[in-house]
Amino acid sequence: MTNRLKTMLTSGAVALCFLASSAAAQTELRMTWYNDGIEGEVMQSLLDRFEQDNPDIDVTLDVVPYKAILESLPVQLAAGEGPDLARVTDLGGLSEHYLDLTPHVSDPAYWEASFGPFLQWLRRPGEDRAISGFMTQLTVTGPYVNKTLFEQAGVDMPGEGATWEDWAAAANQVAKALEIPIPMAWDRSGHRVSGPAIAMGAGMFDAEGKPALVDDGLKKMATLLYDWHQDGTMSKELWGSVSGSTYLGANEDFANAQVVMYMSGSWQIPQFAEKIGDAFDWWAVPAPCGPAACTGMPGGAALVAMKGTEHPAEVGRLMDYLSSEAVLAEFYGRTLFIPGHLGLAAAGVDFDTDDPRARHALQTFAGAVPGISPTAFDLQGYVYNRVMFNALISRLGEAIVGELTLDQAFERMTQDITRQIAEKERGG
Repeated sequence: MTNRLKTMLTSGAVALCFLASSAAAQTELRMTWYNDGIEGEVMQSLLDRFEQDNPDIDVTLDVVPYKAILESLPVQLAAGEGPDLARVTDLGGLSEHYLDLTPHVSDPAYWEASFGPFLQWLRRPGEDRAISGFMTQLTVTGPYVNKTLFEQAGVDMPGEGATWEDWAAAANQVAKALEIPIPMAWDRSGHRVSGPAIAMGAGMFDAEGKPALVDDGLKKMATLLYDWHQDGTMSKELWGSVSGSTYLGANEDFANAQVVMYMSGSWQIPQFAEKIGDAFDWWAVPAPCGPAACTGMPGGAALVAMKGTEHPAEVGRLMDYLSSEAVLAEFYGRTLFIPGHLGLAAAGVDFDTDDPRARHALQTFAGAVPGISPTAFDLQGYVYNRVMFNALISRLGEAIVGELTLDQAFERMTQDITRQIAEKERGG
């Protein structure tokens, strides 16, 4: 009996040691993530599958508000306390923190062939070969309208080639007829304003490629936005409820049928498909035109590896899995995201929706990509574009609420950009 008990205790001790050893051998990775719609749920299901096939790796998906990605994540990374991977939208602005995955992925040539033009968005100035991540979605900015409201008001929607002024007049007509509180709403974002500004002729850069935000095109678009906030076309309560460069969307107001026209982008499709459904016809329309172009801004979110990780090999294995064509096809299809993978963009993705509004929106935004202005692509790839976006929206916001004149706002924008870029180049 005593010998048997000793044997059982010994066997139990060995088993516990084995379990402890296995647990100690398991690598833990943390991925910081934000959601526009259901993509967090989709990503979690893919991670669960990866963990089944790779029992030595445990991945924790930390879902945070988008504001935390913009404001908290950069602070964490600067302090050396960031995650192993993160989903980011300030693609070039955070590039100093990215890990070059080239030694840690199985086939760098696949990455170049599949993500080539977008890899450059993630590289530090002067780099031309680093692989740091892939686009979880390619986005295009542009407006949605409540088509049902147009039909109820008996107002025709402006057609191809319509200007922003045309759409503002039509939205006001609908709002007046049906007593809708907000004729037009825009995301409070410098990125969202930049596409229409480029359409108005904004060059964004000088002949030497240096940032030159304020010119006649930018002034024309900013003046329109200022005037729309003064005459009630846009609501001061939205942009005026926050300050500085703080982002604010109007997706909830649009989903509640309180907005006739909403300037946002393709990332809203999954959310609108779920939240609005068939309550009304939410309709994506082509980017309104200016004298220079009919363009929005390209962009998107990328999943990137961080150089502060202690497990680069395991991060590489995870990224190989998530970036594979079959897995990405499933991810894009289930999330209703425009693919940021060249092969899938060419072959097409089977989007998991029977919603005609969602399918129309996907077609509209995907069809807009060939018409995006080269200036918009250049701006999206510029390493300090966030400085430009923030200066634009913070100073324009101050003018709209009466803290500055427009001329003062334009002057401050230029001063902000010059000072902040100089600080960044000094390592400040």
